[in-house]
Amino acid sequence: MIKKLLTACLFAGVAFGTASVVNAQEVTLKLHQFLPAPATIPKLFLKPWAEKVEKDSGGRIKIQLFPSMQLGGRPPALFDQAKDGVVDIIWTVPGYTPGRFPCVEAFELPFMMTNAEATSRAFNEYADKYCKEDFKDVKVLAVHVHGPGMLHVKGDGITKLEDMKDKKLRGPTRIINGMLKRLGAVPIGMPLPAVPSALSKGVIDGTVIPWEVTRAFKIAELTNTHTEFGGDRAFYTTAFVFAMNKAKYDSLPDDLKKVIDDNSGGDTGAFAGRVMEEQDAPGRKVAADRGNKIVRLEGAELQRWKDAAEPVIAEWVKEMNAKGRPGQAMVDDARALIEKYSKM
Repeated sequence: MIKKLLTACLFAGVAFGTASVVNAQEVTLKLHQFLPAPATIPKLFLKPWAEKVEKDSGGRIKIQLFPSMQLGGRPPALFDQAKDGVVDIIWTVPGYTPGRFPCVEAFELPFMMTNAEATSRAFNEYADKYCKEDFKDVKVLAVHVHGPGMLHVKGDGITKLEDMKDKKLRGPTRIINGMLKRLGAVPIGMPLPAVPSALSKGVIDGTVIPWEVTRAFKIAELTNTHTEFGGDRAFYTTAFVFAMNKAKYDSLPDDLKKVIDDNSGGDTGAFAGRVMEEQDAPGRKVAADRGNKIVRLEGAELQRWKDAAEPVIAEWVKEMNAKGRPGQAMVDDARALIEKYSKM
């Protein structure tokens, strides 16, 4: 009897020890993205996010940050790096692989977004309804957008719609490139890191990006004129996804999954959008201090741009319908959610 009791205690001790090891499991996650470390997203979103996850996990989750594609590949490969487990977490532009993630394109349609924080909250709620199929191969941590997009062009730049004719302008995604073409420009798609070289070599005449990221890529030094858009809806914005390898997430103990979950979703997406838009003013100041020309389109001229860009939305709805997706409902829901969060 005593022998059996001792044996039972021994097994219990082993089981308890094993459970303790599991509960104390430490995990190192590699986070890969394409921007340089001093840029807004790496510095003011990804680094604070990583630090919070590490703190919330009691130090059991360690996150290694790899900017500027340090682990290899080009920006369009990031999503598959997360899907295939080459890295654990990525931040990227889904539109860098044209047509692969059509659900996000509703937020890139012209004159949809208001501000980055509200639109990012709307985007996360929308994604829960419309993006599960497109993102089924990863664990989505958050989606978000940047602040109001605008034009940065060499020479006299863009002061009216006719100035767009035949301008070679870089766009980040197929929807934004389609809008540029509709407005008369010659769109050239490329990831953001390629823009400075393309500008300096004359491959492009200008680019669309928000003020925020112009500092990291010295856009104010490479262009002369910056065209902003008035009104309560921005010219355009770009969709971003922050995602994790599914198998890595599934391998975590429940308490560490909760840490990841608690640092995911609408609040996280809104945080990313907010820090990007907060850095628009410093980016604009650099251009103003250099004496660059800053144009702002308002009133009747702004309406001309809206009218010219409107067919892009109708064409997208038709395309989504042809693919068996509820195109008009997607646009209507995106608009309604943006409106809802913008009023909060």
